[in-house]
Amino acid sequence: MTTRITIRRPDDWHLHVRDGDMLKAVLPYTAKDFGRAIIMPNLVPPVRTVKDAAGYRDRVMAVLPAGSRFTPLMTCYLTDDTDPDDVERGFRDGVLAGVKLYPANATTNSAAGVTDYRKVTRVLERLEKIGMPFLMHGEEVGSDIDIFDREKAFIDRRLSKWVKEFPGLRMILEHLSSKDGADFVKSAAPQVAGTITPYHLNLTRTDWLGAGLKPMMYAMPVIKTAQDRAALRKAATSGEACYFLGTDSAPHPFVRKVAISGVPGIFNAPVALPTYAKVFEEEGALDKFEAFASLNGPRHYRLPPNEDKITLEKSPWTAPIEIKVAGPDERTLLYRGGETIEWKVT
Repeated sequence: MTTRITIRRPDDWHLHVRDGDMLKAVLPYTAKDFGRAIIMPNLVPPVRTVKDAAGYRDRVMAVLPAGSRFTPLMTCYLTDDTDPDDVERGFRDGVLAGVKLYPANATTNSAAGVTDYRKVTRVLERLEKIGMPFLMHGEEVGSDIDIFDREKAFIDRRLSKWVKEFPGLRMILEHLSSKDGADFVKSAAPQVAGTITPYHLNLTRTDWLGAGLKPMMYAMPVIKTAQDRAALRKAATSGEACYFLGTDSAPHPFVRKVAISGVPGIFNAPVALPTYAKVFEEEGALDKFEAFASLNGPRHYRLPPNEDKITLEKSPWTAPIEIKVAGPDERTLLYRGGETIEWKVT
């Protein structure tokens, strides 16, 4: 039985670190284990321009632990009014690593997202021309769409058409949550890749809703069926280059998370790598873990993999229930908080 594995240092290709005191509290957990991370732009106000992204990158770098070699990879928030020239300038100057689509009102802080896809055609054409990645929160929002069907509806109505309309556009369907999503990514690879979270690999909607509502398991896209989970586990552990690690770690203040109308997002950075390792062990695929965590993402983003390595070992520890943030009463709930975590980064 394998009790210790060493892999190239992973990257997180989908991460929320927020801003201000929350940024200071949560970033060290990612910087400790990961070499790079794609930083999500859905702040309030959003990171819309190259200037916004450069300023946010400075704030991220300012709170890194001393001696850290972690690199934040910045993105800009696509709106109906995004300027293709500004996006291209940011990519050429090394400020922007990608452009992120949030359909309006699809998830946390997405009210400023795209309302009319016809208005962003010029941006997609420019991304295709310059080879810049297009990142997607892949959910179609509408009163006629069941919340469990949003990913499939987005693929049917948007993504399946874009792969034909923009054949040279590199795309990432983030936080895959369904069999439909996993299957589509494989069918459209290598043009389209998909990130997978630790919680979509572990949970079903019965875990979330079946024995009392658990707000710490509420995310967008929502956790789905056992069949969807099985398909995602098969995809992640397959070794296929089109699937790679993206935690979608997303902290929220405790009071917002447990409110009457709670916000989606699961903070999992402190337990992400051990949770992924547990899944790969359960699936008999620890030999595929390095490809998923450390190699496939850089390949799709056309970046070199990290040269240094990390080691994980079977060494049980108990995850804290919450992480303290500055302020007398501020805290954020942790995914798997209070549980015994089987693997540990050493």
